[in-house]
Amino acid sequence: MAQQSASNIFFDVLMSGIQDEAFLLDAASMQLINASQSAYQSLDEGIVTLKQQPLQSTLGVSKEALTAFVSSHQLISQLALPGKTSNIRFSPLNHLNIAVIETDNSQHLLAIKYANQGEASASVDENDTRFKVLVQNTLGLVFEFQMDKKGISFDYLSDGCRALLGLDAESLKQAPEQFFDFMDKDDRMRLEANIKASAKRLSMLNWEGRFWIDEWQDTKWVNVRASPRKLANDAIQWSGIMTNITQSKLEKIELEQSRQRLAELSAHLNTAKEEERTRISREIHDDLGGNLTVIKIGLASLLKHLPQDQQPLIEKTQTLKSIVDATFEAVHRISGDLRPNILELGIVAALEWQTKEFEKQFDIPCSFVTDNHDEKGTTEQATALFRVCQEAMSNIAKYAQATSVKVSLFFSPQEIRLLIADDGVGIHPRDVIKQDAFGLRGMEERVAALRGKFSIEGAAGRGTNVTVVLPNVSASIIKSG
Repeated sequence: MAQQSASNIFFDVLMSGIQDEAFLLDAASMQLINASQSAYQSLDEGIVTLKQQPLQSTLGVSKEALTAFVSSHQLISQLALPGKTSNIRFSPLNHLNIAVIETDNSQHLLAIKYANQGEASASVDENDTRFKVLVQNTLGLVFEFQMDKKGISFDYLSDGCRALLGLDAESLKQAPEQFFDFMDKDDRMRLEANIKASAKRLSMLNWEGRFWIDEWQDTKWVNVRASPRKLANDAIQWSGIMTNITQSKLEKIELEQSRQRLAELSAHLNTAKEEERTRISREIHDDLGGNLTVIKIGLASLLKHLPQDQQPLIEKTQTLKSIVDATFEAVHRISGDLRPNILELGIVAALEWQTKEFEKQFDIPCSFVTDNHDEKGTTEQATALFRVCQEAMSNIAKYAQATSVKVSLFFSPQEIRLLIADDGVGIHPRDVIKQDAFGLRGMEERVAALRGKFSIEGAAGRGTNVTVVLPNVSASIIKSG
């Protein structure tokens, strides 16, 4: 079985490397199996069409003539495998050089359109050497396997088997079930599912998973890449390579964990910052507001008791009262910027208020739409969406030169989606990735900390779209409750 598998690899390398017109046939039936790229180009036909044509048309020699020629000549040559040498003998037939290559189970006829026999033999030796070097120097395990209801069976395993899996190739061939025994349970189920999908569509098999190497008492991450093909008996065989990806996988896992820790830290900092803003906002509102109220009452009392002939004092007191009123407005504005009280009513009310304030402040038409006025979201989600909208609209006011803005907030059982669109000059891709784009980075980090998705797209003269998608945690809580 291993010899037959190795022959498939050898013949594939052989036919792909021959530069002249070459044809591979089954020596028993004289059925065409494969051809070199030069043959396809010369005849301007694919393998399916060539198989349907008579040999006289393809090779210029009839099936009967080939059969008689092979029977009357000593052309038998042993297949070259890694660790063995080849001695392929050719004999001329008209414009062809013919050799019969024997495996344990079958014979193949190789017909090459060459000017002389030496060139044909040299080409075979060259491809034989290429195959050996390729397998011996591959940093991984070259393999071929089949899969059926009984399980997996390996047709070919290179010497890289021990270095990768801690087992000799022959040992794994004799007990192929060990291959799955070494795997993590979940990874094994994924591989089996991938193999079934690859067999169904005849598509590339690409899988990575964990192997427990008993000899070294260690876990390895292994990548398996293989191409499937149908054999003559309709069985499917995969040919490919397994490689050790432990180092890169562990680095990737470490990087993902590092990113997760940074996201958690960012979320913690945002929460701490919002809490500090809330505290400062409350102190400004309560302490400064309270003191200003006392001052305003005192000034009002002074105005009542000042004699009418003390006009300069009355004017100064009224001026102070106006300053106190302006300071009241500043206190309310600063307090609102730090932590708008409207957020206590939920994200819908907060965004609706924010769009009205934007329109009033910058005289740019700004609309707000939602499909659920009663939804509030969690406190963290409401704060994040409000801050993202606040930053986006600040950017619109500074850079967009927009004539209108539309803010949309939609809810579904799975997600909360916020869209902020303007009809301004658009954002250039380089502005998204420039080093000092801290506002955009801050929006992205806020969203990422809540396991959401953030995107910003724009085109010259077509405006900019900011999209935020958050998982609808509150809906999930209600459903589970």
